[in-house]
Amino acid sequence: GFDDGPAGGPDDGPAGGPADRPAWLLTPHAGELARMLEVERSEVEADQLGHARLAAEQLGCVVLLKGRHTLVAAPDGRVRVTTIGSPWLATAGAGDVLAGLCGALMAAGLDAFDAGSVGSWLHGAAATTAGGGGPVQASDVAAAIPVVCRSLLT
Repeated sequence: GFDDGPAGGPDDGPAGGPADRPAWLLTPHAGELARMLEVERSEVEADQLGHARLAAEQLGCVVLLKGRHTLVAAPDGRVRVTTIGSPWLATAGAGDVLAGLCGALMAAGLDAFDAGSVGSWLHGAAATTAGGGGPVQASDVAAAIPVVCRSLLT
């Protein structure tokens, strides 16, 4: 049957998993995070680490703040930084590739913090592989993900 209760939210645990494991992963850029926190974009850009941590704590979920260096912040204060990537990732569809990759990693069993961390690194490495420092399209990044994964396994 159907449950007429309230819809699940960021404080709900994943299906079959512990309730204390953050099950939600948000992937905003600085402008989106600023709107979520009701601050100016310039404030987020001036203190990305502080705002990513604040959002994760306030929202009770993992926040992956996209940017030159991608920050993955957990509600408990842990943060990981991904430095690999390309400025060309700020292109239409690239964030969708990242979100899909992270979702696939979560579906495979990683928690949101690890999925965001691994996903952002793979995404950055795929952009570097696909573009060789030059422009890339989101489809190029997506196509390079298996190449990067194979290179890690051989």
